[in-house]
Amino acid sequence: MLKYNTDKAQKLLSEYLEACQRLKELSQLDFLGFSSDPHKVASAKYHLIIAIEAATDLCNHIIAGNSLRVPEDYADTFRIMGENGLIPKDFTITLEKMAKFRNRLVHRYWGVDTEFLYSILCDNLGDLDRFLVEMRAGLKGSS
Repeated sequence: MLKYNTDKAQKLLSEYLEACQRLKELSQLDFLGFSSDPHKVASAKYHLIIAIEAATDLCNHIIAGNSLRVPEDYADTFRIMGENGLIPKDFTITLEKMAKFRNRLVHRYWGVDTEFLYSILCDNLGDLDRFLVEMRAGLKGSS
């Protein structure tokens, strides 16, 4: 049975859901409508950071509460969840890429091309939905 603080988990899931909702709204725009408005581009970057941070924070909360090994970095957080059967191992690779993308957004490592950002909105939001399904199942199964 997983140990975690229900209030903290709910708060993080709420932040996650709100960010995902904003991203879904932005994904409904066509490329020109998205790319021609710097506020929409900035909003997408911000909400991706928030969603990924909330996912990582939730996983770190579970990792700490269950005395699992300490993550070396953001991507390792998801790896630990997979190693311990809390997220399917095949899905951790996707989540690790998400964490690395978060680093690009936060630290501007290589800049983020607007076309690439838009492709994430159109093609990869299902990964955010899957994370939510996996975490809810894990949390529900342990309560």
